[in-house]
Amino acid sequence: MKRSTVCARASGQHCPASSSHSKAPPTCSVQPAIKAQVRGLDGTIQSVALPLLVDCPVQFPAGGNCTLTFPVAPGDECLVVFASRCIDAWWQSGGVQEQAELRMHDLSDGFVLLGFRSRPRALAGVSASSTQLRSDDGATYIDLNPTLQKIKIVAPGGFDVVAPLSTFSAAVTITGLLTFVGGMVGSAAIGAAAVFNGVIQYIGQVFANGKRIDDAHTHPDAQGGNTGPVN
Repeated sequence: MKRSTVCARASGQHCPASSSHSKAPPTCSVQPAIKAQVRGLDGTIQSVALPLLVDCPVQFPAGGNCTLTFPVAPGDECLVVFASRCIDAWWQSGGVQEQAELRMHDLSDGFVLLGFRSRPRALAGVSASSTQLRSDDGATYIDLNPTLQKIKIVAPGGFDVVAPLSTFSAAVTITGLLTFVGGMVGSAAIGAAAVFNGVIQYIGQVFANGKRIDDAHTHPDAQGGNTGPVN
């Protein structure tokens, strides 16, 4: 079967497909999911699979030097949009280019749009009240609720922030264990004090206003000496 025959039969602008991803540059090899009707030399019509589309550029939402990327997995469903003219020169060099070939609506000029799903792979548990960046199983997500004006993050595997400084403008509540390894520095507002409820255990030296007040400190005694250390 000639490729030109397939192109003539499948010259529409859009085609659902499944993909496999190449990391750099961001391209996909795509298997179209719609078969083509091809007339044979004997006049009979056969239903045949379209050929694999290779090196299709993948579209990630982007703009202003910012890009939202996704880990494309083999078998992910997508929509292929075909350019009406040859994209080879633009894809190679960017900018405004002459057409490398004078082809039209060719299977070689497809762009991959991710996120489209057939009914067997429909996404379950879609929020009707908030915007989410989530895993397909719904176990991990960032939820932005415009009504509550609230952002919720659920990350069973952990949450890592790599930044030289993180600033919180108001109160912070921690319901689990707080662990710090680089020391702690802070101050209370004027007229306020740091308050801890419950038992406090210190391991190491403790100073207040330059004086040591841990278990090794002493007090002057009536005889002009010092008391012994704390029992």
